[in-house]
Amino acid sequence: MKTSRKPLDAGQDSRSLAGASGAGVSRRRFLRRLALGAAGVAAPMIVPAHVLGGAGRVAPNDKIRLAGIGVGGMGAANLQALAPYCDIVALCDVDDQRAAETFARYPSARRYKDFRRMFEEFSDKFDAVVVSSPDHTHAVASMMAINHRKHVYCEKPLAHSVHEVRALMRAAAEAGVVTQLGNQGHSFDSIRDCVEWLQAGAIGRVHTIYCGCEAVNSGLDQLAEVRKGRPVPPTLDWDLWLGPVPWRPYHPAYVPGAWRGWTAFGSGTIGDWVCHVVDPVFWALDLGAPRTVVARVRDWDPRTQGEAYPKGDVVTFEFPAKGGRGPVTLHWYSGTERIPRPEGFDPEEPDVKTGAIVVGDRGMMVYGSHGASRVHLVPDKLMKEFQRPPRRLPRGLEHHRDWVDAIREGRKAGSDFTSYGGPLTELAMLGIVAIKMPGVKLEWDAERMRFTNVAEANQYLRTPYREGWTL
Repeated sequence: MKTSRKPLDAGQDSRSLAGASGAGVSRRRFLRRLALGAAGVAAPMIVPAHVLGGAGRVAPNDKIRLAGIGVGGMGAANLQALAPYCDIVALCDVDDQRAAETFARYPSARRYKDFRRMFEEFSDKFDAVVVSSPDHTHAVASMMAINHRKHVYCEKPLAHSVHEVRALMRAAAEAGVVTQLGNQGHSFDSIRDCVEWLQAGAIGRVHTIYCGCEAVNSGLDQLAEVRKGRPVPPTLDWDLWLGPVPWRPYHPAYVPGAWRGWTAFGSGTIGDWVCHVVDPVFWALDLGAPRTVVARVRDWDPRTQGEAYPKGDVVTFEFPAKGGRGPVTLHWYSGTERIPRPEGFDPEEPDVKTGAIVVGDRGMMVYGSHGASRVHLVPDKLMKEFQRPPRRLPRGLEHHRDWVDAIREGRKAGSDFTSYGGPLTELAMLGIVAIKMPGVKLEWDAERMRFTNVAEANQYLRTPYREGWTL
């Protein structure tokens, strides 16, 4: 990799590379529960003697040697969840202050600000990498890990463009490394209820999905202010934080805390939450790639306000018939655009603010964030009469543990980059392209990776890198 100067990285996925404070208390509590060992994190591991390791082979009962890129906030939670199975040997973060607590927790780990130096100087000392930096650096960091044949756990969304997603999918498949997207709900028991019930025909043939998240990830209110810039905090290496993004003045509206609301760094609400909220139906219905995508936004002009995401959007995906199911239309609602109550929705049901209403020809299913709360059928009569199918999917998993076990067993993890996590992320990236061209219905050719009816849209399939940066 050529760079104009040593690049990037650190911070965190759910807040900021240099350690943002965004999201909210509920998310922090949720992540803390994950890190403390929900679903048996601390259970002893028994590994069969024949385990293979593929790239970065690990002896059956040795701890995996792990490096962290972005170790504040979400990165800290990921490391705590993995610590029972791993030796934390290297930590990389661009902000010493935000990373201080993690540095203190693992005092023997080698410290870096620049992950390229970490790979150049220390790559023979670790087997796997967890990437918890902001969206705009996920692909660059993950690709370097893959190129060094390291197993990779990367926070969602996997990348910042369709091009980056496809590049990571190809590279991971060719390198034979074990990968996992950080959409933790994919390993929850409740998502397996969703999948099994839908596939058993609990609501008949699914034709429409209304889903979304009420979080507002938008920098619109500070659009004029950020252009003035502010002094860079002494603990932050701003140039490394920017990574492949063209240089701009530092402002606290970006980091710590709100980088998700800026198109250069984050992926808005749709990028933040599709990998959680759409996960159950993407799995159950084998949605794959959409045929068309179109977005509707309010009070936002991409020509003058395109540096920040809108405060709300509605994105509609049309999926063709596939296998035994018919065509499916999925409506995504972000921020100020709230999930509607479909015709026939039980008046006793509360509004769904983050989650989904799945509509079939016999009824509806409702689930919350990550497919992990209040999974039930509507109307109530349908729920009472429903005969639950036999459980066929494994229960009692934990997402980080699944990745570790997959490394030891030489298999794919549940949300690996190539067959699942990548295609799921791509859906969000296509939605972002549609948001940048509101009102234009785009026809997508997934095989050729291009929009066939509007050539202008294809420019948004890849993120421009500043000089010297490349995957």
